[in-house]
Amino acid sequence: MSVAFKAQEILELARSRTAVDRERLLEAIVDLCASSGPESTVSAPVQALINSIFMSLVVEAERDIRRRLADKLSEAPWAPSALINVLALDEIEIARPIIAASPVLRDHDLVRLLVESTVEHQIEVARRPKLGPPVVAAILEQGEPAVLSALAGNLDVTLASADVARLVETSRRVAGLRAPLARRPELTEAMAQQLYLWVGQALRQSLVLRFRLDAAVLDARLAEAVHEAHGAIPGEAEGLVALAGDAARQEMERRLIAKLQSAGQLRPGYLLRALREQRLSLFEGALATLGGFEPDQLRKAIDSERPELLALACAAIGIDRSVFPTILDLVRDLNGGRPDGGPDGAQRAIGAFGSFSADIAGAAFRQAVVSV
Repeated sequence: MSVAFKAQEILELARSRTAVDRERLLEAIVDLCASSGPESTVSAPVQALINSIFMSLVVEAERDIRRRLADKLSEAPWAPSALINVLALDEIEIARPIIAASPVLRDHDLVRLLVESTVEHQIEVARRPKLGPPVVAAILEQGEPAVLSALAGNLDVTLASADVARLVETSRRVAGLRAPLARRPELTEAMAQQLYLWVGQALRQSLVLRFRLDAAVLDARLAEAVHEAHGAIPGEAEGLVALAGDAARQEMERRLIAKLQSAGQLRPGYLLRALREQRLSLFEGALATLGGFEPDQLRKAIDSERPELLALACAAIGIDRSVFPTILDLVRDLNGGRPDGGPDGAQRAIGAFGSFSADIAGAAFRQAVVSV
């Protein structure tokens, strides 16, 4: 079949919206690329044809076509670089298989994705196996907490000692980094001792067993630091050790929230970011500040069996009802399934987003949480 004939067939299929023609379009593109060999050996006419249909296919084609094309081309070494890069910047459900596996994407393509794409795309880049040093360096330089956590949890990437040390230092303020870092094979004893001071009791025990750390020495150092910071009397120091990691984290989060609020940057959208970084207490503090609630009120609501209470608190700060199911799922993931509320709990919670004002939602939350 001639290139000219293929061009006409593909362009006609691209203009069609029938299910059969969508399938034929997808197969025609894949067949054309597969028959052309590696991009470096593609003839000029075939390359011109492929380029001519990029925008028609990717921009005008329906979402289903783009998604299926991404699935089919995700592991193809012969796929055209331009098409792969366009698909990698598409919405995340389409881009995910391309970012995860396409051998066509080079380090410079992945670095560009980190600069130009959404956080969701950046997370997929950080999860990609065998990332090159330039990509790792770009992730560390940007310092996006959720992306850093994805990199720390990617055991298919070998990190330099300096990179792990940098992540350990960052974990002082980004709690989501601590658990994946504790499992990194590149973690050294010195890094483990540093990490020990910031993690919870379960991770401390894991680090002690793995590196044969002297827990008594580390706990004494931690108790001394807490004693100096809080002015505790000597007899209380040991009791503060177990709480020191949480206390330090809570203080950092309090300062962060205050800083964001004073700069006018503490907005409802920040709550989703906190949850995606697996920082439930930061979410609680930010929501309490935005809504003018007591922290204990938020904690009671989140630990309850009434998800509608959390919905009222979110409605009180202007969160849209379409966003709330995502918030509820993330909170449940981080809080042992609570607030549950049974089979109809989520639907009941959505009902809390009525036609009433944010002020009324806030008042209703304060009144209802008293009975929890």
